[in-house]
Amino acid sequence: MAPLIVAATLGIPGAIMGEAALSFLGLGVQPPTPSWGSMIYEAPSYIRVAPWFSIWPGLAIMATVFAFNLLGDALRDILDPRLRQ
Repeated sequence: MAPLIVAATLGIPGAIMGEAALSFLGLGVQPPTPSWGSMIYEAPSYIRVAPWFSIWPGLAIMATVFAFNLLGDALRDILDPRLRQ
């Protein structure tokens, strides 16, 4: 059961990046639904007025992916019987 939990937590960042990439290309969720990829896609039209429109969604993606990777690594370290003494 432990390897499945670790694999799931390490697979979530790939799903997040995939959804953001598809939304950036216009193939993701429909426009009324917010998505980080569509926010990054629409940001260049506001870059002179508010440059943070492109920075914050990118930082949110990065922080979320990093957090899930850390969670997966921590669960792997906790649940690995070879690392226990």
